[in-house]
Amino acid sequence: MNQPARRTDWLVWSGVALVGLTLPLAFLLAQLKSGGGSGQPLPVYAQIADFSLTNQNGRAVSLADLRGQVWVADIIFTRCPGPCLGMTKQMRALQDALPTDSQAKLVTLTTDADFDTPPVLKTYAERFGADPRRWMFLTGTKQEIAKLAIDSLKLSAVERRPEERESPLDLFVHSTIFVIADKHGQLRGVFETTGEGIDPENVKEKILAAVRRLERET
Repeated sequence: MNQPARRTDWLVWSGVALVGLTLPLAFLLAQLKSGGGSGQPLPVYAQIADFSLTNQNGRAVSLADLRGQVWVADIIFTRCPGPCLGMTKQMRALQDALPTDSQAKLVTLTTDADFDTPPVLKTYAERFGADPRRWMFLTGTKQEIAKLAIDSLKLSAVERRPEERESPLDLFVHSTIFVIADKHGQLRGVFETTGEGIDPENVKEKILAAVRRLERET
């Protein structure tokens, strides 16, 4: 890749990070104020814009494919030496805990579009026992992923400059949150998955409760 193109890619992910890293905190505070654990409906944070990405089986996926279903999303990369492994294990635990009659879907985006091709994502998905009927791994161009991540899902990712990397695979800084969307493609919840004092089991139960509430909505 030539230098101008590399610079453009870095600026794309930098833009995602500069805005996106601040938004989840605002959403979490809004959730606390809204009484997310009460009987009130979950807040609507944003309308998710249409997108076209490719899943681990090489199939195109758009917002229309998720219409009518509740879905939980995160962003990782398969070569990640940091939190991605734990996040993917948490998503697997959520997959296992979802009721068999639930139509909810799980969506994992990659930050590493150049490396994480559909075959790579398929191998990674199989490694973690992902049910392809329930859990999709999506890739595309960096611009396409960034549009969905920052503008709609409030996820973030920034490519580290070579001089900032602590190891050869220390390629990205990205969100460690899970987000949830409703049947109408609206962002309805943000859940922090890592950090001091965060219990993964408690996070899973909160997400499951949110899924149940959103699936009851018409």
